[in-house]
Amino acid sequence: MKPREIVPGVHYVGAPDFDRRLFDALIPLPDGTSYNSYLVRGRDKVALIDAVEPAKLPVLEAYLEEVPRIDYLVSNHTEQDHSGGIPWLVRRYPGIQVLSSEPARLMLADHLGLDPARIRAVADGERLDLGGKTLRFVYTPWVHWPETMSTYLEEDGILFSCDFFGSHIAQTDLFVDGADRILAEAKRYYAEIMMPFRKIVQKDLDKIKDLDIRLIAPSHGPIHRDPASIIGAYRDWSDDKPHNTVVLPWATMHGSTALMVERLITALVERGLTVHPFNMAAADIGQLAMALVDAATIVVGAPTVHVGPHPVVFNAVVLANALRPKARFASIVGSYGWAGRMPEMIKAAMPNLKVEILPPVVAKGLPKPADLEALDALAAAIAAKHKEAGLF
Repeated sequence: MKPREIVPGVHYVGAPDFDRRLFDALIPLPDGTSYNSYLVRGRDKVALIDAVEPAKLPVLEAYLEEVPRIDYLVSNHTEQDHSGGIPWLVRRYPGIQVLSSEPARLMLADHLGLDPARIRAVADGERLDLGGKTLRFVYTPWVHWPETMSTYLEEDGILFSCDFFGSHIAQTDLFVDGADRILAEAKRYYAEIMMPFRKIVQKDLDKIKDLDIRLIAPSHGPIHRDPASIIGAYRDWSDDKPHNTVVLPWATMHGSTALMVERLITALVERGLTVHPFNMAAADIGQLAMALVDAATIVVGAPTVHVGPHPVVFNAVVLANALRPKARFASIVGSYGWAGRMPEMIKAAMPNLKVEILPPVVAKGLPKPADLEALDALAAAIAAKHKEAGLF
């Protein structure tokens, strides 16, 4: 296999994975993913950026079969889908020097069993001259681990951004094909791993704003030839102001909660709000995470199982709490058979959400006329809050 040229002296040597359907035993991958690795050749030295998932190491080995020397291995991120090939590379190229951020140095030793003496920590902003190709290391922590960094190739304006600006897409083309598709998949990716660190993402965006970026080459997904598009999307997603949307994860057992959800959706739409309902019995949690990126309000629709919320809905609450979206308001609707503490348990499960809780609407059995009127009142309260916040 021949390394694939991106620009003169810079080649792709990564691996698409068309068959992978689950990441971290949690994240659905409807379009597979890729583990990107990049070879940068200067006049004097050669550097490899990232080292693919261990399962795809044979692909990297084939690409490097006719590459006799690599002087530097830049590890932008410790997780094995980026670093898994490093032990093989250290054996294949005895003179190679592993470069990482300072926080990553001992983490690489812990995760891969490397000798820390083989790893040199580079400073934030440090430059490495390969001979006509200059790498600049830019610390971009918490996208999405504390030790992550990006590597900027100054002469060609390429930002090797690690997970930053990535997407889970497997394809044979090296470059983005269709802005709408890539932004949708990049938003899913951002939602699932970047959103909890939204405030730090804002700072990392500021760190790269003065770079002359002509290409963004992430560690997952295709290369961006329109950097402004993906950077602008990240600014919107990480911005503090939500959109005029309501996310409504729900489930129903005997139809009562479904009736309440339908009434609430109708009342919200009549008042000019966009609603994203998710029946958690069959919902894609990636789609739920994407909707949470922009939502101003989260309403949980839960029937009661014994005395608590239905488990599939409770899982959605736990996920939202972990992802820490910028939502400002929340409420709860649902039903119970004979007794329960469903609203109290849901409220207790989302301490990370800095939201104002609007009064829940909970019905005993089938919703009565008074319950339906309360749902209309809840929709009116949500709409009023959105207007006060300047969302529409």
